[in-house]
Amino acid sequence: MAEKFDQAARDPFTPEARRIVVVSGGLSESASSAKLAKSLADATADGLANVGYVSEVEVVELRPLATAITEATLTMNRTPELDKAIKAVEQADGVIAVSPTFQASYSGLFKSFWDLFEDPLRSKPIMLGATGGSARHSLMIDFAMRPLFSYLRMDIMPFAVFAASDDFGDVVGKEEGTRTAPLQDRIERAGHSFAKVLLARPAIERADSEDGVLEVTPFEKMLNAWG
Repeated sequence: MAEKFDQAARDPFTPEARRIVVVSGGLSESASSAKLAKSLADATADGLANVGYVSEVEVVELRPLATAITEATLTMNRTPELDKAIKAVEQADGVIAVSPTFQASYSGLFKSFWDLFEDPLRSKPIMLGATGGSARHSLMIDFAMRPLFSYLRMDIMPFAVFAASDDFGDVVGKEEGTRTAPLQDRIERAGHSFAKVLLARPAIERADSEDGVLEVTPFEKMLNAWG
């Protein structure tokens, strides 16, 4: 399910806005991977805002799409919600992909979603993130995620963020948030670096409505609406 949590106006007056799509493979709304995904998106949006650029962030949560992804894998028929999520990725200026770690790799749901892309997402910038029980799983990004997106011909950022349970203060015997600052520092550095990459490329032209025509409310009509 695609959700816009930090949307700036996308209209003729902000033609240089950058659209960032976040794909979160967490299996629950409160999952650490969902937290990391949102934090990376916020940091990237902040990096863009610091130099005067507008951002539009859309989050694609895979958990609510699990049944649709399975059916699409078997029948190649997409539900409207799944089709919207796939098109959002295709039209994004940049993608942030975050998955939990299972058996030293990404989740099956995460992989199944990316298998639905028939055409390579050639040269599209992507920043990777992952979560796991301990720092021992941090190499999952290099040994599992990077080969996947390399196959899709995406432009994989050299920087990535792995967050272990104790980064969120979820380890027994540790006070909550004891390692928040170090994790936040890594998130901010990665997000700001990703923002620079997005700014080095022109924004992707896209239609803002199904018929390809951008609907703009005349200023006179807006004034009349106020009485």
